[in-house]
This record gives sequence, structure tokens and C-alpha cells, in this order.
Amino acid sequence: MINRRGFLSSFAALPAFRCSTFAQSWPAQPIKVVVSQAAGATPDILCRLVMEQVSKQLGQTIVVENRPGASNAIAAQMVARSAPDGYTLFWATAAALVTNPHTFKSLPYDPQKDFVSVGKVADGPFVLLSHPSVPVKTLAELIAYAKDNPGKLSIATDGPRNFSGLLAAWMGKLAQVDIQQVPYTTMPQGIQDTLAGRVQLIILAIPSAANFIANKSLIPLALSTKERAIGFEAIPPIAETFPDFDFSGWMSVVAPIGTPHDILAKLNRAMDQVLTAPEIASRLREIGFYTKGAGTFDENRAFIASQYGAFAKLVHEIGPQPE
Repeated sequence: MINRRGFLSSFAALPAFRCSTFAQSWPAQPIKVVVSQAAGATPDILCRLVMEQVSKQLGQTIVVENRPGASNAIAAQMVARSAPDGYTLFWATAAALVTNPHTFKSLPYDPQKDFVSVGKVADGPFVLLSHPSVPVKTLAELIAYAKDNPGKLSIATDGPRNFSGLLAAWMGKLAQVDIQQVPYTTMPQGIQDTLAGRVQLIILAIPSAANFIANKSLIPLALSTKERAIGFEAIPPIAETFPDFDFSGWMSVVAPIGTPHDILAKLNRAMDQVLTAPEIASRLREIGFYTKGAGTFDENRAFIASQYGAFAKLVHEIGPQPE
């Protein structure tokens, strides 16, 4: 006679057994990592650099797929709707996970419910730069000049609801100055207009700003993070003028919700081994990004949750209406 209790117990354990077996055999096929920016953009460059090494750790091919457009929504939606089997991942920017929910009325994905964190990649500071014709060398001098010359300054950004636009608006609010934003759909045009002096100020990530700082065609005034950046120690943080100001871009790898924990753990370990390797950390610094490793699941959940709340507050105080 079959022991009914034992039979049911064995049957109940079957899904967990199958999941564990599946995770042990993973990865048995190429992994796809979706990037929400075009090939050659900074997130794409970092993704290919890191994932090439993760591929070696896992012993499996990793294919990078670029799905730019709709403020990250096309790529995010694609991954959110993918099977949670560890074979489709999202190279997510901070905008995709914590900014978009507060600047758009609706999104075709839910960053809080559709994804689970695999590991954080790196942080990237932004730099406030001025054209040499502006008679200032520091943020404090810029604020004083803006107050003495209302309406004379403008700043190139990627739009009022995007990172540089939010940063500019937040600085303006804290400094109580009105500097007109000039939004650009492509920042290379904004850079050209700033270099030509048609716009006086611009906010750029370090990789985009480095050459202009080196050749002195643009003057660095302040850094968006609390700490000074390695290799750019001469640029003071905005926090030295406005305490606790901390506004950095960051990237994280996430997977569709429901991806087995064992697979996430394998990915996290592989990422951490790559990111803590001195040669990779050094290469990231050369590009303008700084890493402390992939972090634990708890650390990443807490970080993303805190960033989500911080941007909710920031957007509310700045006041842009969601589109």
C-alpha cells in the first residue's frame, strides 16, 4: 500500500527539486543582457567590459542586446516580460529603476514589482562645467554671479525629467538662483553649444567631461557626489556648499521577478569576482565609474529602495509634473 502522506510530501517537494536541478545546470545556453542605451554609449561600454569577464566566470556566452528608446522603457518592458530563467537580464540605469516612476504618469513596467536585483555595478559622478567666458572658478562664485546677473546664464541638460535636468533644478532650488535649462535630445549637441558659448553651463558624466577638463575648454566647478572622485580630486563636491548633496548615476543588473535564487546567487558571485578584480576596478575608474563590488542582495534591495524614496522626495520638491 502506498503511504499517502509520504507520496504527497514527495509530490510537494517536486517543484523545489526541479527548480534546484534547473539552477544547477544553469547556464546551459547563452545569456542575454539588455541595455537601454545605444551601442557606444557609456552604459553599453561598461556592460560589455564587465559582462565579457562575467562570461568567463560562468563559462557561457553572454550576448549584449541594445534596445534604446522611450527613456529606458523599451528595454525594461522587454526584460520584465521575459521568462524568469536567468537567461535574460537588464543592465539597468538609475533612471530606469528610481527616476522614471516619479517623472512619468505611467510606465509599461513596474521597477518595484517586475525585477529582482542581481548586483550593483558602479556609481558615476556628474560634473558641473562652465564655458571659460563665465568669470567664475567655483560653485560659490557661480551662485553669486547668477544672482548678480539674473537671466544671463543657461545650462544644457538632457531634459527637465532626466538626470542632468533634475540635478540642475535641485541645485538651482538650493542656491535660490534661476538658471534657464536648455534641454537637448542628444547631449553631443548640448556639448557643442556649450563649447561655442551659446550655452554657458553644462552637466556631464565624468567620461564625457574628462577630455574637456584636460584641455581646459570647459571649467569644472563641482562634483555631484559627496566624496571627491579618484583622478579628479581637484573638483570639490557640491556637498561642500550644500551639505548632504549626493546625486550620482549608477548601474545595476536586475532579472525578472521569480528568477530562482540559486541562479541569482551564481550571477552575484560572478559579478562580484569581476568587479573586485583590481584590473577591472581600475578600468572602470578610467571610464569615470567607481565600484565596491556587486554587494549582497540585502544591500542592493536597501540601496534601490532608499534611492527610490530619495528621488520621490526630490521630484516632489522640484515640482516637474509627470508626463
